[in-house]
Amino acid sequence: MRRSEQVGLWFIRGVTYTVVAAIVWILGTIAWNGVPALSWTFLTAMPSKGGAEGGIFPAIVGTFWLVLGTISVAMPLGMGAAIYLSEYAREGRITGWIRLGIVTLAGVPSIVFGLFGLALFVITFDFGTSIAAGSLTLAFMILPVIIVSSEEAIRAVPRALREASLALGATRWQTIWHQVLPYSLPGMLTGSILGIARAAGETAPILLTAAVFFRPVLPGSALDPVMALPYHLFILATQHPDVDKVRPMAYGTALVLIVLVLSVNLFAIVLRNHFRKKYRW
Repeated sequence: MRRSEQVGLWFIRGVTYTVVAAIVWILGTIAWNGVPALSWTFLTAMPSKGGAEGGIFPAIVGTFWLVLGTISVAMPLGMGAAIYLSEYAREGRITGWIRLGIVTLAGVPSIVFGLFGLALFVITFDFGTSIAAGSLTLAFMILPVIIVSSEEAIRAVPRALREASLALGATRWQTIWHQVLPYSLPGMLTGSILGIARAAGETAPILLTAAVFFRPVLPGSALDPVMALPYHLFILATQHPDVDKVRPMAYGTALVLIVLVLSVNLFAIVLRNHFRKKYRW
């Protein structure tokens, strides 16, 4: 091996080890400080004394409802758009501009989507600060990611499968439903679930559309505001008047949020592997 190749290899290896060490240090610090705060009461009790004491159960439930609402909107729209762009839309200038717009939206900061949700759903549609406004905002935020990942998964299916199905007399939709989607589903679900995991950890969009810091009751409808783990953590760590007192609670909330996001990611990996074993070409 040449000296330049050895230097490049050691550089890449050093960067990799540095990144891994940083991740381990961050997770270790949060776990070290967060585990003592965890208890059954902390996970299931209502908050008290302005959020300085009690549990985070409403924040967990609020995050669950926001994620569920985001899934209900983003996955059907994203997968449907991906199917249209990859299987029905004619390649041309308009389709190219649409794809460019989708990729551009995927890189827009989340606070911009928060302002969009505030203007459209909270004010124009008069949803107010609510689960509906927050879920729709998060859905639009992750929609480009779902479209791009789903379209790539569909395009990865060999063209020969489509041609063989059409040659046997199947319609285009029958070909998509019975041949294309079963093989592209692992990639589509993986990209969608990873996008949803990102939405579960976002603070900026729900800051303007859905979340409140202290609400010791569970939401009764989709038009109610909610507590959410990311926003709750943000307030505890930066805005609470007694930061030192609530620091253990902040670490505990951070640990619960990380476990939630890691669980969603792990579920995506397991689901992808399951479908990959089921369908092979």
